[in-house]
Amino acid sequence: MKLATKYGSHSDTHPHVNNLSYEKNVDQIINSNKKIEKIINNKTNLYRTPYGEYNDTVIQAANDNKFYTIQWNLDTLDYSGITGDEMWNRLKDKLKSGDIILSHNGTKHTADALEMLINKIKQKGYSIVKVSDLIYKDNYTINSDGTQIQNK
Repeated sequence: MKLATKYGSHSDTHPHVNNLSYEKNVDQIINSNKKIEKIINNKTNLYRTPYGEYNDTVIQAANDNKFYTIQWNLDTLDYSGITGDEMWNRLKDKLKSGDIILSHNGTKHTADALEMLINKIKQKGYSIVKVSDLIYKDNYTINSDGTQIQNK
């Protein structure tokens, strides 16, 4: 079995992790990844918390279990039911290299808008990469909102 950094966890039961103890955070990470491993026959080491919630306890639980935490910095608001054009209007003037864009499966317009969003992002000169290719894996710290900061 290999480590598959192109897959990631988003918790086991989608709780507000900032309200959980260290032990309960570890349970969310480990239980979720056991399920992922059973389905894809690979382990992952990427973790994005529900609701974009991070605090020192969440980060410590992930770090202690050798998971890289991931945070998004641009929100499409797709879960609010807005159209693809409205999502693009939210993103187009904010895009910069290294951005991680939040979107969801199962929302009203996301699947239909995805190809258009990707094409428009590429037309602005950006590449779409796996988050595992984007995040720092060495020589970084994580602030309390879950954002990685490269150490100088």
